[in-house]
Amino acid sequence: MTANAGGPRTVSKSETDDFRSETEQEDAPLGTPRVADPVIESRDLDVYYGDEQALHGIHMEIPERKVTALIGPSGCGKSTFLRSINRMNDLIEIARVDGELSFHGKNVYDDDVDPVALRRKIGMVFQKPNPFPKSIYDNVAYGLRVQGKADDVDEQVHTALERAALLDEVEDQLDSSGLDLSGGQQQRLCIARAIAPDPEVILMDEPASALDPVATSKIEDLVEELAEEYTVVIVTHNMQQAARISDKTAVFLTGGHLVEFDDTNKIFENPESDRVEDYITGKFG
Repeated sequence: MTANAGGPRTVSKSETDDFRSETEQEDAPLGTPRVADPVIESRDLDVYYGDEQALHGIHMEIPERKVTALIGPSGCGKSTFLRSINRMNDLIEIARVDGELSFHGKNVYDDDVDPVALRRKIGMVFQKPNPFPKSIYDNVAYGLRVQGKADDVDEQVHTALERAALLDEVEDQLDSSGLDLSGGQQQRLCIARAIAPDPEVILMDEPASALDPVATSKIEDLVEELAEEYTVVIVTHNMQQAARISDKTAVFLTGGHLVEFDDTNKIFENPESDRVEDYITGKFG
């Protein structure tokens, strides 16, 4: 499927059949609103690194075309959960996952799921910008070529750069190295690279933590725009950022426990858990 420059984004039945099945909903933990048809759902998800348990019984339903923020102190498991969604934890030899994590009702950890195919549908942007030592054009075109999407590469590259709010700044220098861009531009280039193959979900692991305030503001504006076409899940240490850009917020606290998950305004204005209120107000963490 090629990216469309405008209009609502649709996903064909053939693209999602492998990840859809009928599942029964279970009771959710504290503060979790029910989602009629979640794109991503975890149930009793446990993640281990060797003998150390990093996540405990996580239940979460992530809605389509919304921004879901994962917040909490360092080491609480939010990045571990993020990496579990598209099986990036498979790359860690001592990692082990129990429970269920579904994409359109299909458990992504089933034996018949190809992690590479899964990551084509669930892209990822990392904390530090990591452009390839290639031209701006080739950075964005890389995923298209790997996936054999050779038709209309020019159009798809330009569309991805436009969606990443970068095209106007680099249109005359597409042959220049991506490494020559500023930090904020490099991160938007990485976002363009992630969305060029037209995934359905974009995972972001603290995408603005290494950027200055001006570049951070551009990334935040971009995240809100991307949610019009994609489901976005973002890890952030910046609670003000989560409050500004997300629709849903999940609060992880020490020990890898999801303490509360709800609409963002409720989490920040009227949380159900005293522990979450203490964290939001800075009494610990």
